[in-house]
Amino acid sequence: MLNTKILGEKYENMAIYYLKKEKYKILTRNFNCPAGEIDIIAYDKQTKYIVFVEVKYRATCLFGRPVEAVTEDKMRKIHITSQVYLKLKGWLDKNYRYDVVEILDDDIRHIVNAF
Repeated sequence: MLNTKILGEKYENMAIYYLKKEKYKILTRNFNCPAGEIDIIAYDKQTKYIVFVEVKYRATCLFGRPVEAVTEDKMRKIHITSQVYLKLKGWLDKNYRYDVVEILDDDIRHIVNAF
């Protein structure tokens, strides 16, 4: 059985492929700081927003949709981590949002402005 890190990388790669097809520019992946981690940071060329993307995968809906695994605590950590990233880049004045790319089996759904 594949370990969690390899599986996570597989589904993040699927999400990146999807976002690139949708004309997003990938800025970085797996941004880490003491506050937390952000799976993908992208630039939406159409809206000119910095997009912080959480990728969630589930094989079935038996325990709910993948997006439901993004808890309040996870949202808070992503928000704090995003502020660290924006400050490091000098982009605190830029527009940004939080999206979720959920992968259910092999079906991808992009939830814009998820939280």
